[in-house]
Amino acid sequence: MATLIVVLIIITVVMVFSVQNAIPVTISFLFWKFDASLAIVLFLGVLAGVAIGVSASSLFKMKLSKKKTNFY
Repeated sequence: MATLIVVLIIITVVMVFSVQNAIPVTISFLFWKFDASLAIVLFLGVLAGVAIGVSASSLFKMKLSKKKTNFY
């Protein structure tokens, strides 16, 4: 039950943040330029960070479990 409450609070904070930061910004990367909402840009940045963190964590756990199974 506590997890559900925490998830609902996080969703509410993200919704309020998105509404308050809906201004368009110009993103420049190498040769590309495009306009996007600031909230979307920040959300995609956080999502990329989470994906990289989860990938690195799972690779580390796989390496650690492989080390435990090799008794040689």
